[in-house]
Amino acid sequence: MNPLGVRTMISSDLFDQWQSGLADGSIVPYLGPGVLADVHSELDGRSIPATSEQLILALNGGRPMAPKLMYEFPRAAMNVELKRGRSAVTRFLDSTYGDTRWTRAAVHDWLATIRPPYVIDINRDTQLLDSYAGTPHLLVLGCARLGGTDYRFTLHVSDGSSYRAIAPEEADAGLPVLFKPMGCPLPQPSYIASDADYVDYITELMGGFAVPSFIKARRRGKRYLLLGMRLNRDTERMVLSDLIHDAAADSAGWALIAEANDKERRFCKRIGIEIVDRDAMALLGAGVPG
Repeated sequence: MNPLGVRTMISSDLFDQWQSGLADGSIVPYLGPGVLADVHSELDGRSIPATSEQLILALNGGRPMAPKLMYEFPRAAMNVELKRGRSAVTRFLDSTYGDTRWTRAAVHDWLATIRPPYVIDINRDTQLLDSYAGTPHLLVLGCARLGGTDYRFTLHVSDGSSYRAIAPEEADAGLPVLFKPMGCPLPQPSYIASDADYVDYITELMGGFAVPSFIKARRRGKRYLLLGMRLNRDTERMVLSDLIHDAAADSAGWALIAEANDKERRFCKRIGIEIVDRDAMALLGAGVPG
């Protein structure tokens, strides 16, 4: 490994370690916008809005917003929420991820062959749910600014065909767990999107109220494989740091980041993540050196 802690090739031994670790649950995939880079609308071929900039443009009808709002999607969503109400942001996300038919992501297809017992996915689409169709599992969706509860998540169990809401104490901790902290449209819409959502969610995440107790027990000593993540924004960094709390002490895992910048390198070094200088597509087929 070079002095900056960046590995420049995925060896077959490392790839095999990842595959076996994902399968037995000792390594947890952490999915970011980059895993959706090859996803397009089945109707008109447009790319799925996944990155912050793509989401802002889609939210604003394809037009750029003011420079200060273009910095990060939560800012833009907050602006829309203040002008048109929170429901406007929810309708946009429902339409984008619930009503539009998208092609499958290659990374999701690859993970579906493994079906890891625990997955964290910060995207708001439903492809991860589709990957576990037919398999009983638990689904955790992040939520914010809800009265009458200390929790910042909703919990659902699937029997393989349909979901029903359950209380945390009803959860079968032996089932696979799909954790979507930023939410998704199914089975009932729940999203973390605007600045106000993130402030509330991250506050409760740090306080321990945004992660079910069975996940807190399951995640002890795990390593993480970050796929499709860029780590330039404070919000995503704060969410990541709290979600991987209690990771393995000797190494918290790996991040596939092509041409990582100095900020990303410093952050990953601080939290014990080793950067691999490749993108998520390097996992697929010929992208993995023998």
